[in-house]
Amino acid sequence: MNILLVTDSYPPEIRSASHLMQELAEGLRDRGHKVTVVTSYPQYNLSGKTGNETFNEFSVEDGIDVLRIKTLPHHMVNFVVRGVSQLTMPYIFISRINKHLKDKTDIVIVYSPPLTLAAIGRMIKKKHGAKFILNVQDIFPQNAIDLGILKEKFMITFFTRMEKKAYEDADIVTVHSEGNRKFLLNTKHVPGNKIHTLHNWIDMDSYKDATNANVFRKKFKLENKFIFLFAGVIGPSQGLDLIIEVAVRLREVQDICFLLVGDGSEKKRLIGMSKDYALKNVIFKPFISKSDYPGLLKEADAGVVCLSSKNRTPVVPGKMLGYMAASVPVVAFLNRESDGHRIIKDAGCGYSAISDDPDKAVEIVRRIYNERDRLQQYGKNGNKYAVNYFSRNVCIKNMERLF
Repeated sequence: MNILLVTDSYPPEIRSASHLMQELAEGLRDRGHKVTVVTSYPQYNLSGKTGNETFNEFSVEDGIDVLRIKTLPHHMVNFVVRGVSQLTMPYIFISRINKHLKDKTDIVIVYSPPLTLAAIGRMIKKKHGAKFILNVQDIFPQNAIDLGILKEKFMITFFTRMEKKAYEDADIVTVHSEGNRKFLLNTKHVPGNKIHTLHNWIDMDSYKDATNANVFRKKFKLENKFIFLFAGVIGPSQGLDLIIEVAVRLREVQDICFLLVGDGSEKKRLIGMSKDYALKNVIFKPFISKSDYPGLLKEADAGVVCLSSKNRTPVVPGKMLGYMAASVPVVAFLNRESDGHRIIKDAGCGYSAISDDPDKAVEIVRRIYNERDRLQQYGKNGNKYAVNYFSRNVCIKNMERLF
């Protein structure tokens, strides 16, 4: 089949969404499909290795056609500029799609956020008679309302209508957890036969050969530290103020270190907080390349997942799967509604707490720190669970059934 995959983020950009979409594209290619990825031009979340590279609008990469399109800024900008960019993005995308893509599309898969890209699914469905699959990760506008980003009644009404239209237009709506399915079913009244739970996936093979070589410990001068690693986007949804507060309370434990690797709109403010408290146990580093990422995870003693308690949807952070694949224990501070709590409990791969409870967060960090003899078992448990439920082949096979 000819499959069109639409996403605003794709490698070399480094974030859970871009890796997820590349793994999907490669998995579908390996199953004999012709895959075309339409994405925005790389501008954000780049490693030092790719920061100065330029990219052609159209290229073929490992048997996958990739169309990278320049758009208005849509990350690391204020919410007004971001909103305008996301509203115009589908129309910029569709003009370039019409120029470059001549073959009939059988399946169009749209990654949301941003929800605005659902308009492309609708247009391709109308033009080609394609089946439109909407892959919903963050439930927008609800998540923006919960975080206080979206406040104006007019804008809430506008985007709620857009959301309703997207669900109506899609032939299939996939969500990454059963909690998200129930949320759309009960709160958004999406027909049950249209919604399918499709777990996010991870390429287990990329972690299989990674070893703990202490490359990053040496590079960051953290050889003798007990590292709690957060690696990913540092934005308002993550609620990483909690990590700063935990670090303040545990500053007397000399060998505990919180290593935050990534970038985002909140990074500068969090660095300022760390300096104000004169914290030596919080280290900030930029994004690293996807190829180096498994090795970084292997060097951590525990992987940290954090979501603001203001979130009200059952989102499961993608970085949690990476820690499990790398056999790293998981320490998760999540909103009450997140399905991540259940996954960690079922897998037996670490601990979780509600992210509005700093006392509990400190308790969990101390517990993991004092359970060094159990860390390896937590890691093994997480890896086993990831193999059974989140491996790329299993999840993409389930998606293919929806075609």
